[in-house]
Amino acid sequence: MAKITFKGTAVHTQGELPAVGSSAPDFKLTASDLSEKGLGNFKGKKVVLNIFPSIDTGTCAMSVRTFNEKASKLENTVVLCISRDLPFAQGRFCAAENLENVITLSEYKDSNFSDAYHVKFVDGPLTGLLSRSVVVIDEEGKVSYIEQVAETTEEPDYDKALAAL
Repeated sequence: MAKITFKGTAVHTQGELPAVGSSAPDFKLTASDLSEKGLGNFKGKKVVLNIFPSIDTGTCAMSVRTFNEKASKLENTVVLCISRDLPFAQGRFCAAENLENVITLSEYKDSNFSDAYHVKFVDGPLTGLLSRSVVVIDEEGKVSYIEQVAETTEEPDYDKALAAL
């Protein structure tokens, strides 16, 4: 179990993120148009997984905005913003914010993504939601960077994540 905090109180996830150098686990998530997407849909691209508890919180929303801004400057790279929010809420947020450089994906149907990446909170007030994390995957499908943010209310280290591309 990963040990992190939420507002200073210890909380845990179901395990550790995939190791750098390992093959990134595939997954099936739901896009805002209700289509199913998996890692295979982005084969041959660099992929940033921006994982967070809910798009309706300030820190999570900021991570989506920041990656949207930075992604517009990246070649052959896609940023996937992943939470357990409904696809409708994710789509509404991106439309209202005019965000076009990220893809939102929802794990509302099942837990295959969080089970593969070990990011689901198993205790505390956010039990069942996803821990704020970033996973960068290279064109070959290998994990090149991981960060499970130590304090859930803080933003990830965008510069380190993007440097791994």
